[in-house]
Amino acid sequence: MQLQHFFKLYTSFLESETFKGSPKSLYESMNYIMSLGGKRIRPILVLAGFHIANKKQNPGSDLTNFDHALNLAHAIEIFHNFSLVHDDIMDAADLRRSKPTVHKKWDEPTAILSGDNLLIKAYQYLMRYQGPNKDRIIELFSETATLICEGQQEDMEFASNEQVSENDYLRMIRNKTAVLLGCALKMGALSTGISESDSEHFYDLAIDIGLQFQMMDDYLDAFGDSTNTGKTSGGDIAEGKKTWLYIKSTELSRDTKQWFNTPNPARIEMVQANWKNLQLDQMIIAKAKEFENKAIEQIKYLENKGYNLDIIKEIVEYLGGRTN
Repeated sequence: MQLQHFFKLYTSFLESETFKGSPKSLYESMNYIMSLGGKRIRPILVLAGFHIANKKQNPGSDLTNFDHALNLAHAIEIFHNFSLVHDDIMDAADLRRSKPTVHKKWDEPTAILSGDNLLIKAYQYLMRYQGPNKDRIIELFSETATLICEGQQEDMEFASNEQVSENDYLRMIRNKTAVLLGCALKMGALSTGISESDSEHFYDLAIDIGLQFQMMDDYLDAFGDSTNTGKTSGGDIAEGKKTWLYIKSTELSRDTKQWFNTPNPARIEMVQANWKNLQLDQMIIAKAKEFENKAIEQIKYLENKGYNLDIIKEIVEYLGGRTN
């Protein structure tokens, strides 16, 4: 399986690139968040974009040299972990992948500085890249970073906004989550020297994958087993987040706001039970499937242009099967 191959390729690179410096606590906390594991979907998408585009341009090559792509993949993963450190502080989260969050294991000032330094390191790895389209790749990375900040701010503001629509929510998750996947796949493709117009199709494909991914993440937050997901079950409910589930719940039940905001020790369990009674656990999986189907249509388009997207099909199938 190509997915497993790229996962091993990247994790081997990651393990060889530990952060070193002083004070010790700063770099220990940075290495800690990077070592917590996870799907590594973002760096895999960089490698996949490179592989797919390069294979089309050089069908006879064995594609053994991923050096440039690995630096880009690492920049993406470091940036992602920077955002997780700061998001966990803003969300007052205790767990990340079943382990204490950085601000819980150390303290908030250390976590803030750890995140800041991770962002700097992400740009340092980005600057290591010396292949085609370097200026465009740096520009794309920076554009994406701004969109993610905008998405995170909207996410926080939604908690006190009673007028959040489904379109508002989808725009927010596109910026907060999906654009980094789009950036990853497009960066990998651009690193082979392909045109901006072709690379934009890679971007659109990854956006749909990202929206599918976030829908499943919302499902898992509300209904997943915390021993498998590594996150506290019902975390979004506890924070009062206006997720897709909440928005759809208000459409189906006029009493949603009342029981969603009731100060009850068993509030999370009550919300989960009410949402299941409304069949929202099934509806959100169906919504994720819609985005998966859009991704499949994008795959067909690119295949008609001569690209082999077997690795992307693996990723789409893998994300679609995330139910615990």
